[in-house]
Amino acid sequence: MGRPEGPGCYCAANNIIRKYTDKLSETYPFVVIDNEAGMEHLSRRTTHRVNLLIIVSDLTVKGIQTAKRIHDLVDELQLEVDKRVLIINRIAGNEGEGLKKMAEDRGLNVAGLIPQDEMVFRFDLEGKPIFDLPEDAKSVRAMFEILRSLGILY
Repeated sequence: MGRPEGPGCYCAANNIIRKYTDKLSETYPFVVIDNEAGMEHLSRRTTHRVNLLIIVSDLTVKGIQTAKRIHDLVDELQLEVDKRVLIINRIAGNEGEGLKKMAEDRGLNVAGLIPQDEMVFRFDLEGKPIFDLPEDAKSVRAMFEILRSLGILY
């Protein structure tokens, strides 16, 4: 993001992001913006016109509550978001179904669950990019399945 113009102000950086994501979206069928965890990017309106907002949560109640706050913030700020989905990450056992039900009871559309993957941990530990994960890694398979269900992959 660069440096703020003043105490806590990232106006210039946010304006640049808005301008160029708008330009990119005119040229490319997909523009992916991977925001850091939190809600600041929404309130700064750097992601103001979105076809698909993917909210990612860990496997905690607090994570699901935060996902719900993000979902509600989109409405509160009247952002142009066509579709919102939730992905619950790092599922180690059967706890995913309970969290999925909790999220759905709160009005969230759960697109899928990503299992805990030892390979991701090992790659991170060794400083390898996750883009080099093999296609048969369980997290990669789960993500491809979610993307297919959303009509992004065929």
